[in-house]
Amino acid sequence: SIAILLYLARKFKTPDHWYPSDLQKRARVDEYLSWQHVNIRGKGSKLFLTKVLLPMLTGQPLSPEKLEAVTEELNVVLKQFEEKFLQDKPFIAGSEISLADLVAVVELMQPVGAGYDLFEERPKLAAWRRRVEEAVGKQLFQEAHEGILNAKNL
Repeated sequence: SIAILLYLARKFKTPDHWYPSDLQKRARVDEYLSWQHVNIRGKGSKLFLTKVLLPMLTGQPLSPEKLEAVTEELNVVLKQFEEKFLQDKPFIAGSEISLADLVAVVELMQPVGAGYDLFEERPKLAAWRRRVEEAVGKQLFQEAHEGILNAKNL
C-alpha cells in the first residue's frame, strides 16, 4: 500500500529521490499517489479483471463492447497521466525516479499482462517506462513483473 511505502521510505531513510525532501517534488509525488487510486489503478485493474480474470472465472467470453468501453476508460486516464504528470519531464517528480514512478509502472503493467500493450502507440509513455526500467535495473524490473506478464497464459 501507499502508506507502507511511505513508512518504509521514512523509516529506512532511503535516498532522497524516492520520496523527496524538497516540498515541491514531494507534493508532485503525493499528488500522483493520491490521484492514481481511482484513475490508473482503477482503470488498469478493471481492464485486467475484465479481460483476464472474469472470463477465466466465469468461462464466458468477453463481449467486444465491454472490452472497448473499459479500454477507452483506461485511455482517458493514460492521456491525463502523460499530460499532467509526465509533461516533458523524465519522471513524475522531475529528473529522478520516485515512489510515484514505481507505483505508476506497476499499475500500468497489469493491462500489459492482460495483452493490452498501452506503451505501443504512446512514445512518451514508452520512453518513461524505459527510464524507470533502467533506473531500477532491467533484470529486477523483469523479475518483478514476471507473474503479471504471464497471467494471460493461465
